[in-house]
Amino acid sequence: MILEPSAAAASRSSKQNSDGHAEATYSGAVSHSEDDSGNENRQKSARRRKRSHSLSENGKSKTAKAGCSSSGRTRGKHVRQEHVETVTLFEVITMGKSAIQAVIDDWIEAYLTDRDASLLDLISFFIQCSGCKGVVTAEMCQSKEDRDMRSRMVEELDEGAGLQYKRFLVFPWILTVTWPMDADSAEYPLVQSGPSSRWFHSEFCDFVSVLVTRCQHSVMFDSYLMNNLISLLTELSDSCIRAFRHTCTLAAVKLLSSLVGVALSLSVGIENNQKLYEVQRTKTVRSRSAQQLERIQNISELQEKRAEIEGMMDAIFKGVFLKRYRDMLPEIRSICMEELGLWMKLYSSAFLTDSYLKYLGWMMHDKIPDVRLKCVLGLQGLYGDPVLLPKLDLFTSRFKDRLISMTLDKDNEVEVQTMKLLVLISKSCEDVLTPDDYKQLLPFVYSSHRPLAAVTGELLFSRIANAAAPAPDLQGEMSEEEAQKQQTFARLKALLQFYQESELHEHVVYLVDSLWDCGGSLLKDWPTLTAALLQNSSSSPSTGGGFTPAEQAVIVEILVASARQASEGSALPGRSGAKKVMSVKEKKVQTDDCLKLTEHLLRVLPQLLSKFSCSCDIITSLMRIPQFFLPDCPEAGNAQLVSSLISEMAAALDLCSDPAVLEAAARSYLSLCGEGAAWCSTTRTARDSLVQRWVDQLTELLGESLRGDRFSADEEKTREIVATLKKLRAFHNCHDLGRWSVFDLLSPLLTEESSHGGAPAEVLEEALQCLSFSTIWSLNTSSETLTCREKAVAQRLQLRVFCERSHRCLSHSQLSVRHQAFLGVCDVLMAHSYQIQVWDPTSYGPLLYTPSPRLQRALLTFVCAHVFVDLDSDNQNRASENAEMERLEDLHRRRNMLAAFCKLIVHGVLEMSTAAEVYMYYMKYNNDFGDIIKETMFRTRQINKMESARTLVLCLQQLFVRLKQEQENSSGAQSRVQTFTSIKELARRFALTFGDLVKFRECVVMIHRTSIEFVFQGFSQTPDAATPPFLSYLTILSEFSSKLLKPDKKTVFSYLLKHTAEHIIDLREECWQPLIYYRASLLAVAETEDAGSCVGSDRRPNLHGRSPFSKQKLEGSKSPCQIRPIDKVSKVPKASACPNQQKLRDMDPFAVPPELQEKRFNLETAVLSIRNEPEDGTVEVEL
Repeated sequence: MILEPSAAAASRSSKQNSDGHAEATYSGAVSHSEDDSGNENRQKSARRRKRSHSLSENGKSKTAKAGCSSSGRTRGKHVRQEHVETVTLFEVITMGKSAIQAVIDDWIEAYLTDRDASLLDLISFFIQCSGCKGVVTAEMCQSKEDRDMRSRMVEELDEGAGLQYKRFLVFPWILTVTWPMDADSAEYPLVQSGPSSRWFHSEFCDFVSVLVTRCQHSVMFDSYLMNNLISLLTELSDSCIRAFRHTCTLAAVKLLSSLVGVALSLSVGIENNQKLYEVQRTKTVRSRSAQQLERIQNISELQEKRAEIEGMMDAIFKGVFLKRYRDMLPEIRSICMEELGLWMKLYSSAFLTDSYLKYLGWMMHDKIPDVRLKCVLGLQGLYGDPVLLPKLDLFTSRFKDRLISMTLDKDNEVEVQTMKLLVLISKSCEDVLTPDDYKQLLPFVYSSHRPLAAVTGELLFSRIANAAAPAPDLQGEMSEEEAQKQQTFARLKALLQFYQESELHEHVVYLVDSLWDCGGSLLKDWPTLTAALLQNSSSSPSTGGGFTPAEQAVIVEILVASARQASEGSALPGRSGAKKVMSVKEKKVQTDDCLKLTEHLLRVLPQLLSKFSCSCDIITSLMRIPQFFLPDCPEAGNAQLVSSLISEMAAALDLCSDPAVLEAAARSYLSLCGEGAAWCSTTRTARDSLVQRWVDQLTELLGESLRGDRFSADEEKTREIVATLKKLRAFHNCHDLGRWSVFDLLSPLLTEESSHGGAPAEVLEEALQCLSFSTIWSLNTSSETLTCREKAVAQRLQLRVFCERSHRCLSHSQLSVRHQAFLGVCDVLMAHSYQIQVWDPTSYGPLLYTPSPRLQRALLTFVCAHVFVDLDSDNQNRASENAEMERLEDLHRRRNMLAAFCKLIVHGVLEMSTAAEVYMYYMKYNNDFGDIIKETMFRTRQINKMESARTLVLCLQQLFVRLKQEQENSSGAQSRVQTFTSIKELARRFALTFGDLVKFRECVVMIHRTSIEFVFQGFSQTPDAATPPFLSYLTILSEFSSKLLKPDKKTVFSYLLKHTAEHIIDLREECWQPLIYYRASLLAVAETEDAGSCVGSDRRPNLHGRSPFSKQKLEGSKSPCQIRPIDKVSKVPKASACPNQQKLRDMDPFAVPPELQEKRFNLETAVLSIRNEPEDGTVEVEL
């Protein structure tokens, strides 16, 4: 707080003395900020200061220091004047709860001695906690009925003195708070940044609680302390000052919460006394205890105190809560709702009524998530207490729909807590939620937010747990184990019914993840799940069977999902909110679950594979289970179990060649063949024999089918070849099959096209994939296999053969073959580039291979012809019911191809200039491929920013030249390339990528230099060719002018003059409009404007008597552009604005925009002369 100026104090003192109703004036002023910072509230350690405390009594006036009198006064009947070391109440809250208790005890003793001064201490404490650094003065008021008193309760500003006043009534006081207007009212202790705000909030609430606790047996019921304190908090909580309103509202509601505790203790005392009274009544007169009767007589006194406490609570509720629960500040609304829920739970007899519950219901519609959250959390405490449920019936029926709708809240925490509340309601009130309500709530188990899905899973599992138990007549005949099994079957039936009714048949893994925390007893019961799969589907439902084939397929999905969950945890793609780090206990549980899973399924999985061998979908799911086995399982050493599993997996592969089955089997074999597992040698031997059998079978088939260069297999053999190739391709993707020489076996297939005697398209497609995998594995194992130069040369020869033969397949008649050939070449070239980068020079490595120019052109042509195509023309012959799905699959395929091609550019396999053809389609296909193209620009710029900028220029120039040629050759036909406007917009997008002007200074200057050379290259002015043919390109180039620094703009302008001075005769001619537009864009930056504002805005580009060339001094700055130096560039004469002209007639697309005609410069006199200007005013420009 600051001291009030003497003049203002004197004026205010005279004003107060003139009041006829003021019997005595209590005034005091204390500076609460002695240091320069003036922010004592942020100090965390108690500050002690020595003050001289004196008190003199007078019959007519008293002097009390507001907010500064000693909280630790010297005990005794007489007040002695002496120097003591004291702290204020505000400083006490920095000392902890124990210090708060001691100081409050001292304050109570001082209050018993001098209650007025002590009360002013407490008042000053709350004002200081509000962050006020001002002066507090007090004056006495005899009557509340004073008519003029209310008119003086104002908040006013004194702009002349720079002070702000607030006057309010705390009977018998009229308090005036004065503080400077320039004080930072937005920063007060409760809203300070960092942990200090949370610490102060906690200590402040503890102070209020301790104050009530210590006063409840002494001064609370003196009709003075609490009345004045409640009056103070009521007045300050109604202030327009946010700091007062926030701090005192918090103090008021915390005061009410503490009073609730006092009321509860009084209620307990009343109840105990009544019980004693009933006991004493039953006794005879002689046996009654006088002491007990004396205690019983205190019931009426306790009841009076409770009534007085309830009156205080009612005053706070009506004076503070009813005004502040709708406050504009969200923090105040949250405080009110949080405390209201606490009052209802603790003192339900007074607060748990519909008249109070309605506030929680109303504020559930608040626009701030934290307010809604506090309402929901308060209701959780109420619905969690069974004793309180009968009082909530009307509220539940009234606001149930709102609670259900809040499960769709935009705030994740609100929707999670609302779902928890609905789970409590469903458990405590069975008939509240209807089947329609459950139908609306239960689909949240598939939510992308895992906490919400897990809580909804608890709601679902509670309904599943209530599934029908076994029939009573059969229950006595079954053992406990059998009864548990049948109960699990019943729950499983209920889960299957829910899953089938939800019609989300691809989300089993998400359903299992949602139920994992609450329904682990069902999902981890792998013996029961496998028993349900192994039993006969025709079993009667009464015996627990009756699972249909469709239900068994879902059970298999649940089994696989539970195995994955037990092995890998809850991390699922597309689902957020899962724990990323597991505790030691969770890791131990996970290991135990994997151990149980492996021990059981290692025995049962062969039986399941044998039973469902005819169903490819079920086999695909079952094939994934070995990936989740624990290698350290004790059963891993059982060779018989492992051999049985491997043999059943091989038998399933012989019966089914579906790609999904083969991929799952290959990954499971890879997991089983991992190092360190006890079954490693057994599974590797089985895998090698399986691959050897397929290779022998394929060798025999190809030997009979390939005769010379012709493929002569019939349809049946072709199917066998394709099936075997699919198996080898799936395993070659995960396993290195180099020792079986797969490349030499399959390379003869890529000789001729099927129309010329070559292999069919389906054979070529599988062969291309196998060959690409073989080449990649060869490159990947270079450090181990290349032991001499001959092997390195052979590897490079293999790479060249694959690329050449795949190049031939790029022109195949079948689209699928072309796609596979393109992806194979890109993958192989990327793998080779990576191996060259990580090659260790101390050992043999792969030799450098550069794709031929023909192959590079073929790849670029393929991308332009197969990626950047219109969907309508591409899919016009493929009309089907799943058109949208086909469109998305086709888009995904094209994105993969473009990404593979761009990787070759980024990693240096292809020249960076090749990207110019890709950049041309940035605007046209921005929705489909914009992210890939933009990422390519970013990566290439990191590698070589100058070369990347040249690529952008090349892209724009190629587009411009093609458009120019098309317009010259076509006669009004529709353009097959982009329009001039789209090219200009593309240039604008390119310019936006140069964010840091200093970092890309050289790049932007180079863009202007090369573009100016492009426009004026080889131009000689003749009567037939008055202007350069590409002059319109300058309009496109102007999009990069805003990215030039001021010195570079002048340099580029000088370079432009060098190319144009000998050609320009009259700039007023229509043909030179693009040049005028470009020059204006260069000059606009000198005036801190862009080209659009200089040429096309409503503001005048040049005022009379002022030229855009004026006041430009290069000050010897250098430009990074590599332009040949010129001698000197003189200042440009002032340009004058010419009158407006009519709009252009039938403008060419390359002409300057029409707005340039409205404000056109007459630069006829602005042609620079390099030789005939005076030396004065010239500057040296280093280009």
